[in-house]
Amino acid sequence: MKNTHDTNLNTPNMKEGTIKDVYSHIKDHGHAKVSHQYMRNVKNQLRLVFWETTAGCNLECIHCRRLDVSTQLTKDDMTTEESYEFIDALVETGNPILVLSGGEPLFRPDIFDIAKYAVNKGLTVALATNGTLVDEAMAKKIVDAGVSRVSISIDGADAETHDNFRKLKGSFERAIEGFNHLKKLGMSMQINCTIAKHNSHQLHDLYNLALNLSAEAIHIFMLVPVGCGVEIADDQMLEPERYEYILNEFYDLSKEAKIQTKATCSPHYFRIMRQRAKEEGITITPKTHGMAAMTKGCLAGTGVCFVSHKGEVFPCGYLPVNAGHVKKQPFKEIWKDSPVFMKLREPDLLGGKCGECEYKKVCEGCRARAFYETGDYMAEEPYCIYKPKIAKTR
Repeated sequence: MKNTHDTNLNTPNMKEGTIKDVYSHIKDHGHAKVSHQYMRNVKNQLRLVFWETTAGCNLECIHCRRLDVSTQLTKDDMTTEESYEFIDALVETGNPILVLSGGEPLFRPDIFDIAKYAVNKGLTVALATNGTLVDEAMAKKIVDAGVSRVSISIDGADAETHDNFRKLKGSFERAIEGFNHLKKLGMSMQINCTIAKHNSHQLHDLYNLALNLSAEAIHIFMLVPVGCGVEIADDQMLEPERYEYILNEFYDLSKEAKIQTKATCSPHYFRIMRQRAKEEGITITPKTHGMAAMTKGCLAGTGVCFVSHKGEVFPCGYLPVNAGHVKKQPFKEIWKDSPVFMKLREPDLLGGKCGECEYKKVCEGCRARAFYETGDYMAEEPYCIYKPKIAKTR
């Protein structure tokens, strides 16, 4: 008897939705076609919006993208009413996951009103926090606001490593406490880790920490030399060979399938995943590689964008190339027609070895690192050691 469920999944008109929603329907699917279709996102549907709700923060982390870290709310933050209007514009554009970030989003006194408004409009809302402000009362407010997932940044497997990076003694302990308060209330929890020289030797320990905390996911972010990252690039950026090694390590950990794993700001991972799977004789499907089968490397401007606390729209939080401003033009128009986004949606315009690479449509290289190195966000990724096949024949 024909499996109609499989047939529906393989049709060109597979229902669009958040990656979590779609994955829940295809996670046991053993064919590559379904996840590949979602990954390609040929219509450039908006899937994830990172919104810097405020520049204010209680920490001064050495890797922060901002050069103007503030310990108080800034006058340029969008007002509550402007925030509602922005959310309305998102709903008109698509059905993205909205990530409320900062700075530290919990600095905003109206953050829960904003979250509730977005949830009531039908959006899936996530919260990205450093966790240090989350006590029992704050955890309850987050849950009551309808937030679907909270990510807490842990950048060291022990207090000394994390606290030195975060520039606040006790921040590790407070982040763990915040995590546990939320977990106790049933919140879906994610650990974010910025991987750089100070903690690259702790990848396994960070992974085990996430397991021990019963996190649903661990996302690693490879340091991008933008904002304050420029100031620490020489000291903290991994060498390309070490970068490659870490991503291979992460692939090995992902195969344990004990937790959701995601390499972010690490486009090479999706080339490595395919190389390793080929060596192992495995076809990449939702059943074998989870959500990683449904996504690709650099998503800036193709399925993802970043909106600053002022309302500026960028391809991602690390690529300072302005694509528009939500206070000056309709967001839907920015997403659909911005020349910056249009260019990023054409991988054939990639320069250097990225343009020649057989993996360019699943990797695309980090556009922010290319911009940092050359001033051209379509130039080749400077932290990649892979030599494309076409180049090897010369």
